[in-house]
Amino acid sequence: MSYAEHFSLKNIPYGIASTQDRPAAVATRLHDLIFFLSDLNLDSPATLNALASIDKDELVKLRRTLQTALGDEKNVSRFGIPVGEATMHLPIEVKGFTDFSCSTEHLLNAGEAVLGVRSFPPASLHLPIGYTGRSSSIVVSGTPITRPYGQYRDGEEIGFGPSRAVDYELEMGAIIGKPSTFGDRVSVNDADEHIFGVVIVNDWSARDIQGFEMQPLGPMNGKSFGTSISPWVVTLEALEPFATEPPAKKTPVKAYLQDNKIKSSYSITLNAEVLSEGSATEVCKAQLQWMYWTFRSLVAQQTINGCNVNTGDILGTGTVSGVGDDEHGCLLEMTKGGKVEWELSTGKKRRYLEDGDGVRLTAYAGDGVGFGECTGVISAAKPF
Repeated sequence: MSYAEHFSLKNIPYGIASTQDRPAAVATRLHDLIFFLSDLNLDSPATLNALASIDKDELVKLRRTLQTALGDEKNVSRFGIPVGEATMHLPIEVKGFTDFSCSTEHLLNAGEAVLGVRSFPPASLHLPIGYTGRSSSIVVSGTPITRPYGQYRDGEEIGFGPSRAVDYELEMGAIIGKPSTFGDRVSVNDADEHIFGVVIVNDWSARDIQGFEMQPLGPMNGKSFGTSISPWVVTLEALEPFATEPPAKKTPVKAYLQDNKIKSSYSITLNAEVLSEGSATEVCKAQLQWMYWTFRSLVAQQTINGCNVNTGDILGTGTVSGVGDDEHGCLLEMTKGGKVEWELSTGKKRRYLEDGDGVRLTAYAGDGVGFGECTGVISAAKPF
């Protein structure tokens, strides 16, 4: 799938690409063509982290310059490289990763799946709850994900071996551009100045390992074996036409989370498909605008205690879910914690992902602004 319609002049995303003749460098995309910024006579930094850290006013100017340059058919025909001839790399050097839980529906659905009770964690309506993940295992779309080993409950015993409950999580993530200073905090109303752009995130999960290890602390091995992100970073400027209001708060929040921007979220449609034996089965269709907490909320929450954010940090939304049976952003929700089977388009039944199964996540804001895809395939556990 080319996703050419995702990448119009209204988008102008950023990524890191290479070809047989060109080393990895900052690039953008128009329809089915990739352009190295250096070819367009632009003073481009060598890495996307360096570009992301530039002042927002300069980034806005660069975006306009690129739109002008790529609006000239002579430049398009001269410098465009077909996407099939390029290799996409991890777009940023990830400095840190925090995975939040922004969806109230996911919290209720997951609580019902695991505990049999639809209830919110105590803090979840007061602040965006989250945990610190591993930046070392964040990989670009298309990278195989090896089934992890770990300990888990096996009836009345504690078992050890390859996970028997590998899952996907349909998420998005904000990429930090401008860093903050250690000891300082970023106001929710200034958060956009620190967000370079947005990517699709698949925070793969081993539900059996995760379920055993995270009492009383947060997840570790059940989550850190792989997190996939899409190769193109879509800027907030490209998303601004799709800004929308988030859901109303169910309870008053503290001043540091009170956002003056009415349309502080974005209308972005997300899809999840499971790939097996050459066939795709759509398992979820969801909307980012359902999220109770916004990207801006995440920046404010991450820094309220003086923790600094660095260029290249990823702040994830957590699973994006809705109320319908076709709006579950992970298999944990779909299967009620592995208790209920579901059917692939091939007719075969699943609870969780088997070796060789793939997942394809896509996201699209509309009118020429999308993210392409984020994919990964589960490969067999390596011999112990």
